[in-house]
Amino acid sequence: MKAVNFEYARPADVSAAIALAEKAGGNVKLIAGGQSLGPMLNLRLVQPDLLVDIAAIPELKRFEQKGDALFIGSCITHADIEDGRVPDVTGGAMRAVAAGIAYRAVRNRGTIGGSLVHADPSADWIAALTALGAQAVVRGPHGERRIPVETFVTGVFECDLGADEILAGVEVRRASRSARWGYYKHCRKTGEFAHAIGACFFDPESSVCRAVIGATGSRPIVFVDATSMLGGKLESAIDRQVAEHAMRAHGMTDPIEQQVHFVCLRRAIEQARCQ
Repeated sequence: MKAVNFEYARPADVSAAIALAEKAGGNVKLIAGGQSLGPMLNLRLVQPDLLVDIAAIPELKRFEQKGDALFIGSCITHADIEDGRVPDVTGGAMRAVAAGIAYRAVRNRGTIGGSLVHADPSADWIAALTALGAQAVVRGPHGERRIPVETFVTGVFECDLGADEILAGVEVRRASRSARWGYYKHCRKTGEFAHAIGACFFDPESSVCRAVIGATGSRPIVFVDATSMLGGKLESAIDRQVAEHAMRAHGMTDPIEQQVHFVCLRRAIEQARCQ
């Protein structure tokens, strides 16, 4: 199949892109890398009246360090992060996650912002950035707002983004030298989306102890304070009952599915312990 007929625009800046989206009245799609949207257009799963190409907007391809945080533009590619063209303020966590996304050809084109906005529950960045406590930076005609990644993604292929808004980028806090992280995903074959994800980030200097169960079929399961699950310290055994209770509350009742997700989380935590 081929995409339906649509108008095409290539704005020069974010303000022009927002104005186009506002004028289109809702039936508009933004495209950057196109690794997800391209196939969806051809399958006619989305049928926009207007396609706005934001890939060349300089504001969205920049990164900037501000104090103890790093702003990463939404059109920064996975490969930019993997290859170190963007500083990794997380002690190697983001670079490692980027290197494990799909295939190199996808990483060359796919963008961090596109991954978040597409909001596939199995996407790497949703779980990883949630564990890191990152914030989505959204711009619209009424100004800018910052949203924690775990609440920015509201459901399957749904995010907290208005029809006239654009994801400008993400903001990630700098990790201390004593910070440790772990990321583990289960895939049946290389390059496909994960069936289960475990992610964790521990930074004692900023009192951060976060753990995430991702690829749940919906929003990730977030342990904002994972100390209760770890008996108060990283080296303790994981309290399986706490993890399983959270999974059941999230609607995950299949014992096999629970086991796979629990193992991914356990291996992520073990990875953090070995750093």
